[in-house]
Amino acid sequence: MTTRTTTARRRALALAATGASLALVLAACSDPDGEGGTGDETGSADASAASIDCGAYDEFGDLDGKEVSVYTSIVDPEGATQQASYKAFEECTGVKINYEASREFEAQLLVRIKAGNAPDIAYLPQPGLLNTIVNDYPDAIKPAPDATAKNVDEFWNETWKGYGTVDGTFYSAPLGANAKSFVWYSPKMFADAGYEIPQTWTELLDLTQKIHDDNDGAKVWCAGVESGDATGWPGTDFIEDMMLRTAGVEDYTKWYTHEIPFNDPKVVKAWDTAGEILKNPDYVNAGLGDVNSIATQSWTDAGNGILDGNCWMHRAANFYQTQWPQGTTVSKDGDVFAFYLPTDQTDVKPMLGGGEFVAAFNDKPEVQAFQTYLSSDDWANQKALNTPDGGWVSANSGLDPKNLATEFDQYVAGVLSDPNTVVAFDASDLMPGEVGAGTFWTGIVDWLTGASTKEVTDKIEASWPSS
Repeated sequence: MTTRTTTARRRALALAATGASLALVLAACSDPDGEGGTGDETGSADASAASIDCGAYDEFGDLDGKEVSVYTSIVDPEGATQQASYKAFEECTGVKINYEASREFEAQLLVRIKAGNAPDIAYLPQPGLLNTIVNDYPDAIKPAPDATAKNVDEFWNETWKGYGTVDGTFYSAPLGANAKSFVWYSPKMFADAGYEIPQTWTELLDLTQKIHDDNDGAKVWCAGVESGDATGWPGTDFIEDMMLRTAGVEDYTKWYTHEIPFNDPKVVKAWDTAGEILKNPDYVNAGLGDVNSIATQSWTDAGNGILDGNCWMHRAANFYQTQWPQGTTVSKDGDVFAFYLPTDQTDVKPMLGGGEFVAAFNDKPEVQAFQTYLSSDDWANQKALNTPDGGWVSANSGLDPKNLATEFDQYVAGVLSDPNTVVAFDASDLMPGEVGAGTFWTGIVDWLTGASTKEVTDKIEASWPSS
């Protein structure tokens, strides 16, 4: 496949949303100002006026009648916006994208690969899982085509390409990017009580105690780590944020590369620091139960107590926007918003990041074409425009922040691209799969239900595979 004229294609792409349904509108490439796509600031327009100019898709050739299967952990409501962002590609190339999402993705993907029933494409949420697949099933996964690599070189920081590379071979382009170091809260509750956003970790703990004291011993934080076969992962994010804040970026890197053991004193300190909130019976689990309840509470609705006044704070990533009930206003003056999870460090502002990576298990032309589309700036803008309720961003430099749906998304995009912010990729996603998506997850559950930090970190360390 040849490279494309990105400016022309970007002008050709815009999304319209009518009511609760999504409709794709592609403005003709001859529209020099790109004004043919949206009817208001959220991308609304009259779908009856929609037109599609498919000339920009000529590079992919005629793929009419072909099908590409996609397997992912991105379930609804995020799954719906994913599928909506493929519509132009499907209509203009003739390819049908068969989308399958599962909360048991991490466990079932390896089963399917081993059984010889791998999907055409899978979105891997852990680079550690990519390493496991390449090392254990080297003939199953295919290197990314040159056109995909060129997109990544053009639109992404080189560190992102490194996450999708194993032993010098580039396999997986980044899809989206997550920023995880946030605390969700109710602006109205804070304003009514006269509370200010904390600027340091110490201030955050002081505020937690003050809220507890001011409200007759009320629990302050709500949390949940239940996620089907992936139960535990939200807790690993909390530990990783603490590792960045108590040990620093350098030791954080040594941790996930196993240059220091999982039960190193610096790692133990990070767990204990997280425990100052998560294992404190005075502080959790607001409106949901005791400390033990965190292990069984679904992560998808663990923060809902903020809306009914039962919970004051909930640590979760930017994509938690998609989990708020329909009609929730996410803004500084709305029902909910989020602030940066603060640190006592003065020389660095760490941001825990993450994202999915596109892996292919065959090299058919239609599969390579879809890989290339997903790595482009055009797809990034389509995905933004097809996410009218917010909760999605990308580190793709070709993404126009104006296409993002909410002020919070635009803020997050700014954080990800800000050279003064140190973005550290999710450590569990970089660890070997049996640890990062295995004993680390189960260790979180054990820890929340009574096991000590030493017991848990010793057990995880013992599970680390020998090189």
